[in-house]
Amino acid sequence: MNDESSRSHLIFAIMIDVTNKINGKKTSGKISFVDLAGSEKSSKTQTDKEGQAEANAINQSLSALGNVISALAEGAKFIRYKESILTRVMQDSLGGNAKTLMFVNCSPSVYNDVETKNSLEYAKRVKEIKNNPTLNMETKAMQRANKTIIH
Repeated sequence: MNDESSRSHLIFAIMIDVTNKINGKKTSGKISFVDLAGSEKSSKTQTDKEGQAEANAINQSLSALGNVISALAEGAKFIRYKESILTRVMQDSLGGNAKTLMFVNCSPSVYNDVETKNSLEYAKRVKEIKNNPTLNMETKAMQRANKTIIH
């Protein structure tokens, strides 16, 4: 509902690799900052046909992400990451060895109460994700093994 909005999701990832100079152990990590486009109703945005197609695509990817989040929160054996490009790109930030946090931008306006409530419910589901984050370390033995395999 913002005229200046790009009407898309944005993912900014920072990869971090650290090598301990004393013992040679490597530690790696990734921080992903994801700005999700809002799920908007066409009745509020009064968009044209092209804008409606964009909104439908955004809503579909958010729905797929919601399904993945719910499955992770419920501890499902199979997670449907392949339903959307968004969920495939975010897979390593959601499940397995990840710690997931969600910040929600809420509107104080009564006009946006449905969207705000939906965003808070979405964040509540994210809070329920239970992963087992561990330190990503590579020992010298692993480094040698990797070099042997590569060469």
